[in-house]
Amino acid sequence: MKYLFTLSAAILLFSFPVYAQEHHGGSGHRASAGHASGGHAANPEHGVGGGRIPAHGPAPVRTSRPAAPAESQRRTYNDQQGHPEAPHVHAENDKWVGHDTGRDDPHYHMDHPWEHGHFTGPIGAGHVWRLGGGSRERFGFGGFFFSVAPYDYGYCDGWLWDSDDIVIYDDPDHVGWYLAYNVRLGTYIHVEYLGS
Repeated sequence: MKYLFTLSAAILLFSFPVYAQEHHGGSGHRASAGHASGGHAANPEHGVGGGRIPAHGPAPVRTSRPAAPAESQRRTYNDQQGHPEAPHVHAENDKWVGHDTGRDDPHYHMDHPWEHGHFTGPIGAGHVWRLGGGSRERFGFGGFFFSVAPYDYGYCDGWLWDSDDIVIYDDPDHVGWYLAYNVRLGTYIHVEYLGS
């Protein structure tokens, strides 16, 4: 009995570094089934972020309702108490708050979509990337580089460009853009692929 207890304790002790490395360490691309299936609980105070990764990106918008182009009419996204003032995803049902303006939104019009090609890395809930430095104008991970849509600059002020984990999703409505979801914050921004 004493031998079994000691063996169990040793296995548990040696598994902690492996768990920490899998979920928080390293850089670049990681497939993360635990994240994809909701293995990490969302922030219980806010219902946004806290390690929860949406199982899928947003659905295409069926009826366009473009946002007004004037900067003075900036949208608000704080749909519930404690939720961020940025586009975000509800942890309990993967609702993409703010992705509702459709194809004709002038904030995400691009004269030359895919100018630098399409992102060839894996995307979606099973692929978590660690930011490797940069800023909203140009950031990278795994040898790939992106820039944030100018309209979304204010929505990524709290991002840690050298250490946050993100997931890239296709944007079903805005040609030339991807959606970068911040795992820690539960917020997302529109990003353009710049190449590798």
